[in-house]
Amino acid sequence: MKPFIKWAGGKRWLTSDPTFSLPDFSGRYIEPFLGGGAVFFDTRPKDALLSDINPKLIEVYLTVRDGWQLVLRELERLQRLHSKEFFYEERRRRRKTPHTRAAQFLYLNRTCFNGLYRENQKGEFNVPIGSKDKVIFADEDFSEISKALRNAEIRASDFEGTIYEACKGDLIFADPPYTTAHNVNGFIKYNQNIFSWQDQVRLREALLAAVDRGAKVVLTNADHESVRALYGSHGAYRPIGRASVMSGKSEFRTSTTEALYVFD
Repeated sequence: MKPFIKWAGGKRWLTSDPTFSLPDFSGRYIEPFLGGGAVFFDTRPKDALLSDINPKLIEVYLTVRDGWQLVLRELERLQRLHSKEFFYEERRRRRKTPHTRAAQFLYLNRTCFNGLYRENQKGEFNVPIGSKDKVIFADEDFSEISKALRNAEIRASDFEGTIYEACKGDLIFADPPYTTAHNVNGFIKYNQNIFSWQDQVRLREALLAAVDRGAKVVLTNADHESVRALYGSHGAYRPIGRASVMSGKSEFRTSTTEALYVFD
């Protein structure tokens, strides 16, 4: 199953890589940086704990899980009205109900530039319109998406509290925010505003403590010397190649690597 939200740093590309697989586990699937949830939807675990620090994103997941019909009906309305003028009008609107906010979130996500999510200092979505105008996809089944999410506890929270709940038999898939644009130079400075070095250290400590409790961990991160030094001999590391696609110009979309760690 494909994710229904496009998210910067999403792992749809990873689930399509034939060399990637999760280790077997008997407990809960735990994902503390949910984003688009590509690995969750690809795995479709029977029991899951999903969290993200973005409460607006989490509201979309909860609303689609519990009332997908209303969300889809509103999306169909937005599809009929879509135009450049309407996009900017909708971007300024403040919807009052969960299902209209969820539909608005998906509408803007699917029609804005590169599916980015960005807010200004006032908490207002400010990404410009993109080139795509498809709001509803023919191969998308919101009923199945809702069914997959019913097996999950979904919450807005910092990653540390979510990871703390992992115990023996659980599997954590951790995909913290990072960019590969500065894999070689300026990694820490460039990433400081999206996920600080202090957060990277907190994440390592939380994951290693979960491993000590008997949980398994799969971690993705930037393939940078500072990250490799941070984890040292902990976990099995390998670089995994991918194309960088977030740039607006194709000539800047180059091949890069990301780091994959498995604590099994």
